[in-house]
Amino acid sequence: MPPFAGLDSNPAPTRTKRDSNIVTVDVGGQIFQTTQQTLTLGGPKSLFSRVSESPFIDRDPELFSILLSLLRTGNLPSRAKAFDLQDLIDEAQFYGVEPLLVNSLSNPAQFDAFNLEKSLVLPLNGRDSPSAIATTPFGSVHVAHGSKITSFDWSMRRKSTVLTGFTAVDSLLAISPSLAAAGATDFSGLQILDLEKGFVRESLNWENVTRSGSTVQGIGSSPEFLFASFESGRRNSNSIMVYDLQSLRPATEIGHCEIYGADIDSAIPATKLNWVSGYGLLMASGSHSGPSGVFGNIKFWDIRSGNVVWEIKEKVDCFSDVSVSDDLSGIFKVGVNSGEVFFADLRNMGAENSWVCLGDGRKVVNGKKEGVGCKIESHGNQVFCSKGGDIELWTEVMMGNSKKREDGLEERVFRKNLMGRVKDMGGSKITNLAFGGNKMFVSRKDQQNVEVWQSSVRGY
Repeated sequence: MPPFAGLDSNPAPTRTKRDSNIVTVDVGGQIFQTTQQTLTLGGPKSLFSRVSESPFIDRDPELFSILLSLLRTGNLPSRAKAFDLQDLIDEAQFYGVEPLLVNSLSNPAQFDAFNLEKSLVLPLNGRDSPSAIATTPFGSVHVAHGSKITSFDWSMRRKSTVLTGFTAVDSLLAISPSLAAAGATDFSGLQILDLEKGFVRESLNWENVTRSGSTVQGIGSSPEFLFASFESGRRNSNSIMVYDLQSLRPATEIGHCEIYGADIDSAIPATKLNWVSGYGLLMASGSHSGPSGVFGNIKFWDIRSGNVVWEIKEKVDCFSDVSVSDDLSGIFKVGVNSGEVFFADLRNMGAENSWVCLGDGRKVVNGKKEGVGCKIESHGNQVFCSKGGDIELWTEVMMGNSKKREDGLEERVFRKNLMGRVKDMGGSKITNLAFGGNKMFVSRKDQQNVEVWQSSVRGY
């Protein structure tokens, strides 16, 4: 007997005008009553919208009860924890309401930075450690390791692996749950990969003056554009290409530099690209290590005019890593020498000496390079900075009577979480840090897996 018995042949049960909004349905021998309005919350394409057309559905009544509760409240009931998640996923797919289940279990709004626990470890095939991690808004994740990219769906239950044309992947960006952009510093071209079908959909290249191959140094995106930082194979030119995200056709080019002689500043390609939607600007950062130390620059580009709106040149305690936050309207870096976290206020864009040390300012110059390999990422209203095997958590403290600075802006105060770190985080050195949905993804040196840190959500 098909799941929806008599769906197309039997007429809907006769109801009086008074109770015409009440729907009665038999699921696997158990009677349920609900309203037509509740069923429409599943969406016009879901089978819930057709439930009233069938007097009997040959499915599990307990799982139907869980999904009906999801429709009514938008959340899974606590009793859902008694069921295997895969059973719920299969049933949600059958009824056509998997997006509601995803929103309930992996909504970014559920992320609680102060209540993170390691929920599982994602194993990878092969001997290579992760070199890059890319996430999607609702928690699916792509992990580059060696020449492969392994993808996990939002539930972390379904896994697939594709082989790229690179020896190793250095830059990775999720364009969609099934499409990713990948690049390598030792192999020409930006590859657009179809991760479901396992093939290279398109290869994008930058034509430089010397017509030598061009390698990808960094990738970023906005709702409209895909950004790629290229460097020529001879390392004497670099540029940032802007592509239309839908057609993948070139839209414009910014920051094209041809290096002549000892023009060191121009020789630094951008290795990190972040779109700042609140300002409509692209942040591009890159650094270089030489005999005299580490130096670099952070540039904010207006891609419409192709002009640099703000540039910060790093010389004293250059960034080991840098992140920008729209929510906090600020830039955050971890100093390569001090290992301390610094903040620059985007509301004061263009100011000199913008950095404010949030940690121990006395350690700014000590020659030990304590920040080498440290990672920093902002997520929501928090900033996460890896220090070896641990992670510091920084949050802005709202002051009732904040002091006014010389530029007229209120003094902003950031404090480290009282615990000093995400609890029980300790382990080998952290090499990648990424966020997606209500999850934090962490990879460590010499480990062939990815840790998933998650705050508990209702039902699971």
